[in-house]
Amino acid sequence: MGSGPARPVTPPHDGPGIELDRFELVIFRRPHARAEIPDEQAEQIQSAHLAHLAAMHDAGHMRVAGPFDEQPDEAMRGMCIYRTGSIERTRELAQSDPAVIAGRLAVDVMYWYCPRGQF
Repeated sequence: MGSGPARPVTPPHDGPGIELDRFELVIFRRPHARAEIPDEQAEQIQSAHLAHLAAMHDAGHMRVAGPFDEQPDEAMRGMCIYRTGSIERTRELAQSDPAVIAGRLAVDVMYWYCPRGQF
């Protein structure tokens, strides 16, 4: 699923020659200056957000997504793991989320590595 690199990537540190797969990690956070909106509008945005995540998964861009619970920082709302092969492409897709466009969520996008074949 996805169009990530077909070959292992170089570890992001000076360690033994471990073969790693590279993914793009998206962290959703609540912006500091998020405006209050009516519940009905918030529910519509949330529905559009969930539809966007489902579309990203169905298109093969994203492997998994989900919310956080009992996190120490309540501004951290959830995460996604994409496999587009490009942090720029992943940022573009994440920023096209209706909740991000509406200013309800902001995204941090970075690479995430794990041992080859584990995920």
